[in-house]
Amino acid sequence: METPLTQHININRPPLNLKDYVRVGGYRAVHKAITMAPQEITKMVQESDLKGRGGAGFNTGIKWSFVPMNDSAQTKYLVANADEMEPGTFKDRLLLEGNPHQLIEGMIVSAYAIQANISYVFLRWAYKKAARLIRQAIDEAYAAGYLGKNILGTGFNLEMHLHTGIGRYMCGEETALLNALEGKRATPRTKPPFPQISGLFGKPTIVNNVETLCNIPHIVNNGADWFKDLSPGADAGTKLYGISGKVNKPGLWELPMTTTMRQLIEEHAGGMQNGFKFRGALPGGASTDFLVTEHLDIKMDYKSVAAAGSRLGTGTMIILDDQTCPVGFVHNLEHFFAQESCGWCTPCREGLPWTEKILLSIENGEGQPEDLELLKMHTKYLGPGNTFCALAPGAMEPLQSGLKYFSEDFEKHINEKRCPWR
Repeated sequence: METPLTQHININRPPLNLKDYVRVGGYRAVHKAITMAPQEITKMVQESDLKGRGGAGFNTGIKWSFVPMNDSAQTKYLVANADEMEPGTFKDRLLLEGNPHQLIEGMIVSAYAIQANISYVFLRWAYKKAARLIRQAIDEAYAAGYLGKNILGTGFNLEMHLHTGIGRYMCGEETALLNALEGKRATPRTKPPFPQISGLFGKPTIVNNVETLCNIPHIVNNGADWFKDLSPGADAGTKLYGISGKVNKPGLWELPMTTTMRQLIEEHAGGMQNGFKFRGALPGGASTDFLVTEHLDIKMDYKSVAAAGSRLGTGTMIILDDQTCPVGFVHNLEHFFAQESCGWCTPCREGLPWTEKILLSIENGEGQPEDLELLKMHTKYLGPGNTFCALAPGAMEPLQSGLKYFSEDFEKHINEKRCPWR
């Protein structure tokens, strides 16, 4: 089994420096890319069917193709979204700390494809180690001529900067991220215009997730068909899958996208800990719907998870066990989302705190039967199409599915006037 993203990552040693990275084939994709027309690279990435690994799952090459290419003098931007504030998600951290040159190489090739001349790594403030390692890698890349003016004598220029955010979940939304980069409040923008046309400082901009960008050098080196063959299923390539919760070996693995939930939990995470049974899981981070025992054999790809009623999201699973209160579990998530709302639109600003307070009262034994209808109402009015961005609809996913699969637990809290797990 090939693991292109993690093959040179060893958590027991420092990441490869530039010299060692080049020794194992690093920056070969840059040398190859500069011999190609930018549109050729975009076409190759599109044909590879690389879907965005930040959660949306949109074809990366198609996204790039929306950038205007008729004005070579126009400033364009490429931004790596390394904010990673989704609860339960830690996949990008492994890539950032384990092989920062892989990200930088992916950004150089991607910037060349869209002819961007300025790039940013927008990093979560808490990733101190990653910040130090990325700065070192950027400095090494400049010294070796992979960044800066006239890269490898081609006339292509690319500046790269590290920007550490202030720690708001909202910055994971690409237009809010762009506002933050401009020094503004991190609120989402109206679309259209889309960032590919008018993004950072009003210029064409591509924002891609770290895992997405790290795939680019391998696609350029090996071709679109190779990438598709890595996972002979509905989706191409490998995926970084993570698991947290009461399993024996919580962690992160690079696997084909034909891997099932059961395989992830039982084979890779070592099964549930003694004394704990599986009740459900959020398959792609905190803002996804619960999947339960009947879904254990579905493949962890975009189409299969969607058909089961959830989203693959970031591919990092949060396990709910039979010794953990589902109401308290969901309340904890809604508390987070209520705090992280940017306050830009009324449903999110008012609805999330209201939802959180209802859940808290139920958890404390103060809930009323009508509270369940109120919660269901919120899942409708804070759902897709009713808010400015996807924060509130994402927050409703664990709630709506929790009410569906664990309704007896909610009712027991209300009828017994207590939390049975306390």
